[in-house]
Amino acid sequence: MRSLRSCVDRLAREGELVVVDHPVDPHLEIAEIQRRLFRVGGPAVLFSRPAGTAFPVLVNLYGTQKRIERIFHRTLDRVKRLVELKIDPAEALKKPWRYWRSPIDAISMLPRRVKSGPAVAHSIPLSQLPKVTGWPGDGGPFVTLPAVYTEDPDRPGTKHSNLGMYRVQLAGNDYLPDREIGLHYQLHRGIGVHHAAALARGEPLKVNVFVGGSPAMAVAAVMPLPEGLSELLFAGALAGHRIPMIARRGRPAIYADADFVIEGTVQPGTTKPEGPFGDHLGYYAKRHDFPVMQVERVWHREGAIWPVTVVGRPPQEDTLFGWLVHELTGPVIPTVLPGVRSVHAVDASGVHPLLLAVGSERYLPWQRSNRPAELLTQASAILGQGQLSLAKYLFIVSGGDAPGLDAHDIRPFLAHVLSRADWRRDCHFHTETTIDTLDYSGSGLNAGSKLVVAARGPAIRSLSRELPAGIALPDGFRNPRVCLPGVVAIEGPRIDPAPTLASDDAAPAATSLAGLAAASPWSAGIQRLCDAIHADNPLRPWPLIVVVDDSGFSAASLENFLWVTFTRSNPAADVHGVAARVRQKHWGCEGPLVIDARLKPHHAPPVEEDPAVTAKVDALCVRGGPLAGLLG
Repeated sequence: MRSLRSCVDRLAREGELVVVDHPVDPHLEIAEIQRRLFRVGGPAVLFSRPAGTAFPVLVNLYGTQKRIERIFHRTLDRVKRLVELKIDPAEALKKPWRYWRSPIDAISMLPRRVKSGPAVAHSIPLSQLPKVTGWPGDGGPFVTLPAVYTEDPDRPGTKHSNLGMYRVQLAGNDYLPDREIGLHYQLHRGIGVHHAAALARGEPLKVNVFVGGSPAMAVAAVMPLPEGLSELLFAGALAGHRIPMIARRGRPAIYADADFVIEGTVQPGTTKPEGPFGDHLGYYAKRHDFPVMQVERVWHREGAIWPVTVVGRPPQEDTLFGWLVHELTGPVIPTVLPGVRSVHAVDASGVHPLLLAVGSERYLPWQRSNRPAELLTQASAILGQGQLSLAKYLFIVSGGDAPGLDAHDIRPFLAHVLSRADWRRDCHFHTETTIDTLDYSGSGLNAGSKLVVAARGPAIRSLSRELPAGIALPDGFRNPRVCLPGVVAIEGPRIDPAPTLASDDAAPAATSLAGLAAASPWSAGIQRLCDAIHADNPLRPWPLIVVVDDSGFSAASLENFLWVTFTRSNPAADVHGVAARVRQKHWGCEGPLVIDARLKPHHAPPVEEDPAVTAKVDALCVRGGPLAGLLG
């Protein structure tokens, strides 16, 4: 589909989209409706009369797997075949009937240069765009489905372009109304290469923000493609047509079929506070300085539609983007990471905090060894791969120990790891390194640590499923609950003060390897717990203990356990162990691994909905109301 309008019309005919004519408020109300729609697997919804803007707002477009498959039903298989040929070009000779149209599809990947297009039909002030705000603590309205386009200043043109989904704050904070917007991009993003090149030339970075158009453009903007491969190529293959780009001398090209285009520049050295923003980890990204984009012009096509999504604690709509990325790129992993069979960035943990991987042990096949060898090589390769490098925890196992084990099968995978991990040997820390910009569990912005757990060989323990009797806990620790086989959550003393939204680039940091477990001021209590789990304590055989604020919540579901454990801990500071020791600079422990996953002062607060808005949406859902029957 070439336009968002054609997509909306087709989905409406197929019963996958509902038009709501009742006025709704872009401030919090639309976002709450979107979250509920996603939770119940509801249709896409077009709000034809949102308050404060003349443009209709579209939500939940990518809200179900079925709908994504319908949107791209003509092209998904074609893209998969192109990926297969990328892995093994000889397949075209072996199965010519399967790949007969792949050369045609490859041609559709090439952008098409045009002189004009629908996107530049009208020009408006920035303030006329819909101001959709997702969470009560957000710093302002954001563009949540942007395709931010830049070209290499040293090599202008679409061939060396970058298309990425970066956060764009439309108003609020210190931004000058109608003149400035915030542009937030993280580590390992292609726009950073272009920004660095512009700074080296002493020039502003010229930027175009596209909103709408073919749904393939948003997918292309989040696709983890190799550096140097233009996302426009992928967008063309997924859209099934060459992406039309309006070429202009001295300016980046404009996507001709976009619903909206924001043109502007980032001047050298210009930053302003951006955020807070409820983000994909389920917390607020705090306010920090990020580049300011000076807006020069805002375009829109006739009949333009403003698509939005909501980002928050997973699962949300962007979870389906992750599913689609895996569908299309999963088969490529063994070619990029030799020996690695599958990698899973766990959505429930906020994606980057936890990676699960199935590798292989092919070194010295004549020797029988349970010591991880090639797994550690593969772990290093995974952590050196683009956005995977932002992971905090990586659990990797040998596929030869359990044929058929897949990293996406979380429960059996964790059981496999916990029954095999030897905590004396299998924990490998990376300290003073980078983590996700949006993760505040570390020692500063973008700064924290990583833990690789590499487990190989037969099981060395069985995993208990029921708590034993006679558990004695030190003062302040209470209410142990089983989260998973082998995993116990224990409530620990609350840590005050509560997290805030203020910018905070500093957090307690480890000063030496030997002091990792003692670096944080609240670790003394954890040490008391570790000391209490002596040889005859019933908790001693349990491989993993997680200290939390609410053990009932953490044990209520797998998703709760993953979210709390891996978003609220920084390995170097928060991973402890019973009878821990350092030998030749390697940390290990004799008894259970203990992770402190309590909220801490430098963390950001979790996102929560506004009760008044919740009540308002509830009122719209009553029998006879404009949303009756829509939200379940």
